[in-house]
Amino acid sequence: MKTIHLLPQHIPSLPDLALTIGNYDGVHLGHQALIDLLTTTATKEGLASAVMVFEPQPREFFSPDDPPARLSSLAEKTEQLGKLGVDYLLVASFDEAFRALSAEAFMDLLNRLNVRKLVLGDDFRFGQGRVGDASLLQQAGFGVLSLDSINIDGRRVSSSLLRAALAVGDLTTAKQLLGRDYAITGEVVHGDKIGRTLDFPTANVALSRIRPALHGVLAADVIAYRDGKRLAWQTLGVSGVAGLTAGSLFAAANIGLRPAVGGSDWRLEVHLPEFVGDLYGLQLQVVFLHYLHGERHYHGLDELKAGIADDVERLLAWRAAIG
Repeated sequence: MKTIHLLPQHIPSLPDLALTIGNYDGVHLGHQALIDLLTTTATKEGLASAVMVFEPQPREFFSPDDPPARLSSLAEKTEQLGKLGVDYLLVASFDEAFRALSAEAFMDLLNRLNVRKLVLGDDFRFGQGRVGDASLLQQAGFGVLSLDSINIDGRRVSSSLLRAALAVGDLTTAKQLLGRDYAITGEVVHGDKIGRTLDFPTANVALSRIRPALHGVLAADVIAYRDGKRLAWQTLGVSGVAGLTAGSLFAAANIGLRPAVGGSDWRLEVHLPEFVGDLYGLQLQVVFLHYLHGERHYHGLDELKAGIADDVERLLAWRAAIG
């Protein structure tokens, strides 16, 4: 899949396209059904398949101080869409100029991109004021396929439903909506190293989002990558407790603001029991398996250390019980 950062004033030369448009936050089963229809249609009609997404996501642009929780970073979204056989990912810079595009101007942009067919969800709207819809596109001469919502147990699969599940640590529902375990992938970056002083060193994994959808203390499998390639832990000369996923290490993960140490920004920190080695320079995929509890406020470092020790012991017991 080729990724193109799209600016209306600089339109790349592209083949005739079948295109779908949206945030694709989470790339859940509803998104996957749209992509399946997109790629099938593109193959049938001799078109290249393309997905247009927005960065930042529109609601992040409109409410930068109070954005909705984000399910997937652009890198995570790119990885998942690439697995689904998409030819092009068009990343549109959502700024004031893009926001102000009228429905007519947006359709002109689609023409300039050589869009011949559009595959859309049943709630798709476009243009300033969200006045454009599938009917307007058809009137303008675009071929349009609309897909009805995907439902599981009578509920419409959506990013909002997925956020709601993760907000309460419901990983079972999240997995049903995604078709896979929920995970966050990020580079190991330097933190404040407080964990070392508490005898529980952690790796600080970059979140690449303003606000995560999941928070609390969880069991996780950790998989290592470098330059997008998965690595075997043994080749890195490290050791630790084996995870449930082949080739992973088990971890106690915390996503939160760390009120006990005066934190004010969201962090994802993972502690790998019995770990020996160096993680800097790696990308870690943290696959969440079991929710233990929400983030707690501790009074002082001694109480925090005791709380972490209890969490790690309970998560290791859960790991041992799984087998």
